[in-house]
Amino acid sequence: MTFFERKISWQSFCLLAVTSLIFMLGVIMVFNASSAEALEHQLFHKRHYAMTRQLFNFIVGLIICYGFWKIGYYELLKLSPILVVLISLSLLLVFIPGIGRCVNGARRWIVIGSFVGQPSEFVKIVMPLYFIHRIVGQEKSNKELLKIFAIMCVPIILVLVEPSNGITAMLAATFIALLFLSRISYKWWLWPILAFVMMGTIAVIKVPYIQGRIQSYLHPEKDLLGRGHQPFQSKVAMGSGGVLGKGLGKSMQKLSYLPEAQNDYIAAIFAEEIGFVGVLVLIALYMLVGFLGFAIALQSPTAKGAVLASSITFSICLQAFLNLAVVSGLLPSTGLNLPFFSQGGSSLLANMIGVCLLLNIAYHTSQNRELKWIKKY
Repeated sequence: MTFFERKISWQSFCLLAVTSLIFMLGVIMVFNASSAEALEHQLFHKRHYAMTRQLFNFIVGLIICYGFWKIGYYELLKLSPILVVLISLSLLLVFIPGIGRCVNGARRWIVIGSFVGQPSEFVKIVMPLYFIHRIVGQEKSNKELLKIFAIMCVPIILVLVEPSNGITAMLAATFIALLFLSRISYKWWLWPILAFVMMGTIAVIKVPYIQGRIQSYLHPEKDLLGRGHQPFQSKVAMGSGGVLGKGLGKSMQKLSYLPEAQNDYIAAIFAEEIGFVGVLVLIALYMLVGFLGFAIALQSPTAKGAVLASSITFSICLQAFLNLAVVSGLLPSTGLNLPFFSQGGSSLLANMIGVCLLLNIAYHTSQNRELKWIKKY
């Protein structure tokens, strides 16, 4: 076996290449959208701000991912109880005046000096780690399972209270996927599903914030100066792009018609400039990420590695689907950005850590090709 084959599999190499390509396309679009808005408001000194910040976040992410790589996914599983405590404490910090930042009625960000972070993004990584460490490959009594589920619900509830409905929905879906992957009896599925449905129903009925988003989804034309503005302009951008698009840099919607387009709605600008064909290519890239992630999961020598790789892949692909569905008008706004593509330091870092763990699982697979977990399952 050569050095290259021993160090990195073809799945790892392709996964690294595809996610890097998505990120590079994203950097181009972030600069494209943000610089146009800066020039529109004559903020010439901020033309490169969003792009340089995204590149800075990427470099920081590489450094942190190197640390995660050295630790290894199996050691991180053992450290997951500590990580749950730390992430829960960080989620509490967003509610403390002077530390937490409130934007549009939501308290999702921690601000300490020049540092701005969104702790809820990292729950997507910590929750599967803790679940897998405590449950996968182990026999648990009903009482122990209830205790584990209760602990996992703490960060989920804190995320819901912020509120961050998109990430809460992702965590709920990931939790159900983990139950399926872990072969836990379907009787245990009924309760969390019913609980999430009840929480969602109550939120829709009682929370004005969610009601406003649903109304802007159903009838964006009724509030074009408020919540309906972005969904409506997003449809205009995607529709005006046609099959081949207007050409790179020729979007009209990025000129303040679609504000903060480099964040959640960057795919709309991409569709306007590159067209339907470009969106198909972008979707194909995310589908390839899903294929490679699940291929790594299938080849993992341990059940815990297989479930972790599957949950991470599911989370990344689900987030991409939800974002593109919102931008195209299929779903109401969720507040989720496009993985590796949209501007956002915390989201980028969380997804980079996810890919790092996938690569680490693939590396350990190359050291032991025996698929013992398949026989067990």
